[in-house]
Amino acid sequence: MSTMIETESLRFTYPADEGGEPVYALRGVDLAVEKGSFVVVLGHNGSGKSTLAKTFNAVLLPAGGKVYVEGMDTLDESLLLAIRQRVGMVFQNPDNQIVANVVEEDVAFAPENLGVPTAEIRKKVDDALAAVGMSEFVTHAPHLLSGGQKQRIAIAGVIAMEPACIVLDEATAMLDPIGRKEVLSTIHRLNREKGITVILITHHMNEAEEADRVIVMDDGRVAMDGTPKEVFTRLEELRAMGLTAPDTVDLLDRLRKDGLDVPLDALTVEECADAITAALG
Repeated sequence: MSTMIETESLRFTYPADEGGEPVYALRGVDLAVEKGSFVVVLGHNGSGKSTLAKTFNAVLLPAGGKVYVEGMDTLDESLLLAIRQRVGMVFQNPDNQIVANVVEEDVAFAPENLGVPTAEIRKKVDDALAAVGMSEFVTHAPHLLSGGQKQRIAIAGVIAMEPACIVLDEATAMLDPIGRKEVLSTIHRLNREKGITVILITHHMNEAEEADRVIVMDDGRVAMDGTPKEVFTRLEELRAMGLTAPDTVDLLDRLRKDGLDVPLDALTVEECADAITAALG
């Protein structure tokens, strides 16, 4: 598989407040994200995960080291438009990304600004709304939609630019469980059916269960990197970083401490139920 995004010794520092010290957000991050993969980045507040996300499409530029998008250096200003067309960002609050009073106009905003011909824009808007399951809301007012629906419209606006990668920076944080489920279902389908690389930044551990890869950030560094099962079975290390495990793993851990012989790597509800049933004989 070829590489979508690569970082080399990536560092980023936020300026100091008056009389204070600079804040070191990233401290030499080396990563390579494969095209077509679904990657979840976890970490507590201040771990550097959102800063890392913003370097992936040059919202933030490295203070040291490099970020490459399909080989394009984010520090090269002449490549900025091409980079942002390849990597789309979806942020925490969908209201901050919705710019029009009608859904179809909002989704058309980016293609229009890129100079896409009108006939092509219509198709891009229709395809993007179909991809997120929002075709029936084409003439609705975005401000009347639910949080989950607004976030799906924000994702459609990114899809209309036909990115190779979508980065979601805490995009489910403000949503209720139903809205989170809607958004997660949408991005998993885009990854599976369209081959779009997905990088999901989150603090919800359960959102990482079906990822190809989980990266845990701590103090501006990569603390863990592996499959969900590889990462979430390292319970004590996660807890030492102030993180929890998915509910299923936490339950299995408590059962093990009570003497039941169950594995820790049964992440999904179905796997967990099967593991407990087998252990009870």
